[in-house]
Amino acid sequence: MKLPKLTYLFSLLGLIFLSQTAFSQDTQDKKVIQLSGIILNADSTDAVPGVNIYVPKKGRGTASGRFGYFSMPVLEGDSVVFSFIGLKKQTFKVPEKVESDRISLILTMEVDEIALAEIMVMPYPTEEEFKKAVIAMNVVDPMSISRSNMSPEMLLRWAESMPASGGENFRYFQQGQMLQNQDLYGPRPLRILDPFAWSQFIRSIKRGDLKSK
Repeated sequence: MKLPKLTYLFSLLGLIFLSQTAFSQDTQDKKVIQLSGIILNADSTDAVPGVNIYVPKKGRGTASGRFGYFSMPVLEGDSVVFSFIGLKKQTFKVPEKVESDRISLILTMEVDEIALAEIMVMPYPTEEEFKKAVIAMNVVDPMSISRSNMSPEMLLRWAESMPASGGENFRYFQQGQMLQNQDLYGPRPLRILDPFAWSQFIRSIKRGDLKSK
């Protein structure tokens, strides 16, 4: 009862061995080439980093670096694919017989432009519903909004909440610096004890400067 299963297993292992042998023999017959180069845009002005470079169904690949440079080993006769999102895919065919063991490329990739059909996005499913919504809309007079924003109460509220300007901040800073400099050379004088200030105050009273007009 177990003989058919063992026969099937041995046949499968034999097929795998033969395929691996044929692949290794095919690889040994072909020469290894070091493919390298730089990838540029269509105008040849900027390098294109991050381009996927691979040989289909061979499990070999790489990506272009920051400056568009790449380097990878390939075999004679390989088809190397260059792909990048937004750019047209390109294929480079390695010659069957190459005298040198190195190939250098300067590849330019063009933009893959896709034109989409125009789509109109409407806020309502039908034109009739849109017209009804426009007719039923409550339109506010913009002048009334402007008048309410320019009222004295609103302007006073805005003035109270408005932060200090650059000139005011600079003036406060200068005053603080002056007070600090005065404190360096002794206590700050009190104007209420200054006799010269009292004399000026008495003269202003005699002149009538403090009388309300």
